[in-house]
Amino acid sequence: MFGFSPSKEQKMVKDSFAEIVRDFVAQNAHDMDESGEIPAEHLQKTWELGACTASVPGEFGGDGMAYSPVMNALILEELAAGDMAFASAALLPSVFMNPIVESGTAAQKKKHLPGLCGDKFAPATLAVNEPFMDFDAAKPRTAAVRKNGSYVISGQKCFVPKASAAKYMLVAASLDGAPQLFIVDVKNPGVSVGERERTLGVYALDLYPVTLTDCEISADDRLGGEAGCDFDRVLSKTRAAMAAMAAGVCRASLDFVKKYARERVQFGEPIAHRQAVAFMIAQMAYETDAIRLLAWKAASALEAGKSARREAYLAKLYAGETGMTVCDFGVQVMGGHGYIRDYPVERYYRNIRAISTVEGLATL
Repeated sequence: MFGFSPSKEQKMVKDSFAEIVRDFVAQNAHDMDESGEIPAEHLQKTWELGACTASVPGEFGGDGMAYSPVMNALILEELAAGDMAFASAALLPSVFMNPIVESGTAAQKKKHLPGLCGDKFAPATLAVNEPFMDFDAAKPRTAAVRKNGSYVISGQKCFVPKASAAKYMLVAASLDGAPQLFIVDVKNPGVSVGERERTLGVYALDLYPVTLTDCEISADDRLGGEAGCDFDRVLSKTRAAMAAMAAGVCRASLDFVKKYARERVQFGEPIAHRQAVAFMIAQMAYETDAIRLLAWKAASALEAGKSARREAYLAKLYAGETGMTVCDFGVQVMGGHGYIRDYPVERYYRNIRAISTVEGLATL
């Protein structure tokens, strides 16, 4: 028999992150979006809860706990309910660290993990997206070729989180026709970080275009060494994570408009009594649950060590398409107020668009 209630440990962790959201993320989300900046002290408070370092082995500075994609999905949903941009930024080091923990060589773990497991938040990032209409994350145009014991990478990336502040990034590139990941120093002379992208949503998260021009790296910097890595698994983790964040955004929109509809009185009664409004709120509720369950299904497959390629793809696809409907209903329930930036539903609507547009903003 399946159970859908969190364990005692999961509830404790979930509540810890919900407290952070309640205490400072939600109340500062509007200002962060307007300024396009997340205060370092906010990221530090989240960092100190240890979500990014929990499954890193103790010998490299982590907590050495069992890897749990389901737990990570719960955390991402809680943070995204406060603000999706903050959720991505706060757990961003994981998009670099987790693949190294799972697929990296002993030398790669020793070189990169200890420096990211310190007391202070330190960004590291993942470069997956490319600025092409026919972009397919599983078939990157960015290419890596072998050259005298090294690799030379050339190509264009976009929407790379915190590329200007990160020391290292994982770059997705095709090698002999198959996608692989490569560890690249952002200060490599072959790397050029452009001006910050001006995006529709998640504006508190700084995203950048990155150009790699004959970027030469050591053969030791191919993730997993000569054996490489399971790129599909890495991509599945990011897609399931995006779905988990979508559940958080949709939940936040639902919670806000439910309260609004009960308190907003028109023609002598709360608008929640109007059938059209009640039907929209009901659809918001069951679609949010559906997005969450698809994210959990993908996370459960990953936790069991199974391929979650199908589950993660469908979770992200459904979250991207249906999440837009949920957050649009949130705007509609509020009428003209939903179109005003002082209310969070318009931010939820803008942010949710990133789910279907962007890859790799988070990972499980």
